[in-house]
Amino acid sequence: MTKELPGSQQSGEAKMSARVSTGSEGLDDILGGGLDANRLYLYEGRPGTGKTTIALQFLLKGQSLGERVLYITLSETKRELEVVAQRHGWSLDGVDMFELVPPETTLDPERELTVFHPAEVELSETTGLMFREVERINPARIVIDSLSELRLLAQSPLRYRRQVLALKHFFAKRNCTVILLDDLSSSQDDLQLHSVAHGVVILEQLAIEYGSERRRLRVIKMRGISFRGGFHDFTISQGGLRIFPRLVASEHHCSFEGEFTSSGNAELDQLLGGGLERGTNALLIGAAGVGKSSVALSYAIAAAERGEHAVFFAFDEGRGTVEARARTLGLPLQRHLDSGLIRFQQVDPAELSPGEFGAIVRRSVEHDNARIIIIDSLNGYLNAMPDERFLILQMHELLSYLAQQGVLTILVLAQHGLVGPMDTPLDISYLSDAVLMLRYFEVAGTVRRALSVVKKRSGHHEHTIREFRLSSAGLSLGPPLTEFSGIFTGNPHYAGSVLPERGTPDEH
Repeated sequence: MTKELPGSQQSGEAKMSARVSTGSEGLDDILGGGLDANRLYLYEGRPGTGKTTIALQFLLKGQSLGERVLYITLSETKRELEVVAQRHGWSLDGVDMFELVPPETTLDPERELTVFHPAEVELSETTGLMFREVERINPARIVIDSLSELRLLAQSPLRYRRQVLALKHFFAKRNCTVILLDDLSSSQDDLQLHSVAHGVVILEQLAIEYGSERRRLRVIKMRGISFRGGFHDFTISQGGLRIFPRLVASEHHCSFEGEFTSSGNAELDQLLGGGLERGTNALLIGAAGVGKSSVALSYAIAAAERGEHAVFFAFDEGRGTVEARARTLGLPLQRHLDSGLIRFQQVDPAELSPGEFGAIVRRSVEHDNARIIIIDSLNGYLNAMPDERFLILQMHELLSYLAQQGVLTILVLAQHGLVGPMDTPLDISYLSDAVLMLRYFEVAGTVRRALSVVKKRSGHHEHTIREFRLSSAGLSLGPPLTEFSGIFTGNPHYAGSVLPERGTPDEH
């Protein structure tokens, strides 16, 4: 027979096992649902990393659920916090504030809030004031900003640790979830504080050589909670922190049929052995201007003609340039852009972090039901990454995720040079299911283009090299160039008797 617990004890244990939202959808996702209730957590970060903002999100989430919340500030005034909230479109009317900071002007005797200066009172007196305020308000969520002031008052690591333990023991007797903020003003990491806290989240701001700063966070520890480790990019915009959990492809599976996806060009589909399959990716590699983007664009147009949604992420070109090329090739891009079946999104790698880009791609697939994703080009994507090794890992996860969602992914990579030996800035051919190589070659004083499928994992394909042309009629392929050798070198040798006719002049 199960022993019944007293009502108050049952209620306390139920609350202890409950999860509390952090106020950030992204951080809740990283933590698998949020924080354990009635525990003490630590948010660390240098000034400017967003600690105050995410702390306010935590309190405002509780307020929206009808909870009493308290912000205890030892470093910022209520007026400063209200300015932060106002710029995010928030109101702090329902948030209780307790200031332990110096007044900005002469105190108003009618002011309801008593203001103290931490340097003018003893450490125990400061914590005593906090305890009495907590007992008076009895909040469910508390933020203490920041521990650096307590560290200064303590004057010694031992006394500081004892005071933090006193805070923990005090809050352990109450049904409240506490977040401590620390600006890392100490000369070295406070690992003792990490051992006291139930969980630790660190926020960082990185300065790169060019472009806007990058922000990321990492969950260092979280007792009893399985969380997604590693660094997660985030931004601070109006509305608070937007956190982009690191993509883990193994967490996303979707059943689909691996049918062929047509390019809209029968000759190209024949060269590919019937087309490219859903759930695969294709790499278009070649010199600048050889026609890689035009081939990729033909897949987006063909998808829209079938009523499917395609997204074109452009790192290198503007929308006007792509629209002009489509008009030159006779492709009805504008019609499908207007209908929404094709979405063109220009990406500035100097302003967009890789984590945010991955989140945009994921949203395109899961919310917009995109069936074709085009990344043009990987050269621009490479510029968004501080280290090429991380690009390979992140691209692997992104391609694996898209494959498991049944999405056809087309990647464009520009090689250095125009003719002759080519230099590839990034080798991801081993990640690609299919590789299409595009080349310029010279014949009788004219520049021509050649296309060949050099790899296709998912099935057979032609091993021939075909000339292809871009004209007002679109993309067209000629017969195999069987009487040429050395085409990929840019200086082919012709062994036939009569040179093949060029046909319609290129207009691209």
